[in-house]
Amino acid sequence: MANRLQEKYNTEIKPALETEFPKNKTLTAKVEKVVISVGAGEAMKDSKLMQSMEDTISLIAGQKAVQVIAKKSVAGFKVREGSPVGVKVTLRGERMYAFLDKLCSIALPRVKDFRGLNRNGFDGQGNFNFGLDEQLMFPEVVYDDIIKTHGMNISISTSATEDAEAYRLLELVGIPFTKGRA
Repeated sequence: MANRLQEKYNTEIKPALETEFPKNKTLTAKVEKVVISVGAGEAMKDSKLMQSMEDTISLIAGQKAVQVIAKKSVAGFKVREGSPVGVKVTLRGERMYAFLDKLCSIALPRVKDFRGLNRNGFDGQGNFNFGLDEQLMFPEVVYDDIIKTHGMNISISTSATEDAEAYRLLELVGIPFTKGRA
C-alpha cells in the first residue's frame, strides 16, 4: 500500500529534481529517514512521566519508541550512567512518508500563529532539523491523557549533498518554510 506522498515523490518530485539538479539519476535526492526525539529533562527521575512520553511519541510516529540510556555519568546535569535521558523513534519507508504527510497537512497548520519553519535548520550536508514546542498539535494525542506537555526534535535526513538541493526537495515534499530571506 503506497502512501500518497510516496507516489507524489515518484511521479512529480523526482522528475522535477532531476531537471533542476542534473546529474546521475541514481543520485537524485530523496528523504532517507526521519528521527523524532524528546529529551527527558526533569522526567528522568519520574518513570511514569518517562513512560507517558514514550507512549505519546509511539502514538504520533505509529511505531514503538525506545528510551535513550545515558552512556556516561555527568555530574553537572545530575545524570547517572544507565539512566534514561530521552525517547526517540526512527522512521523509514512508508511510515516515514505517512508521518511527513501528517506533519505537513495536519499538524503544522494547527499551530497557532504558524508562519513556517526556519530555514536555518539545515546542517550543511543536506539534513534538516527543527523543534516543536508541544505534542498536542498531532490529532492522535488526547489532551486528557497528557500528564505533562513536552516538545520534540524532528530530524529529516536526506541523500542530498548540499543544502540547496535538500531545501528544494523538502519544499516539494510540502514542508512549509518561512517566506523571505533565509
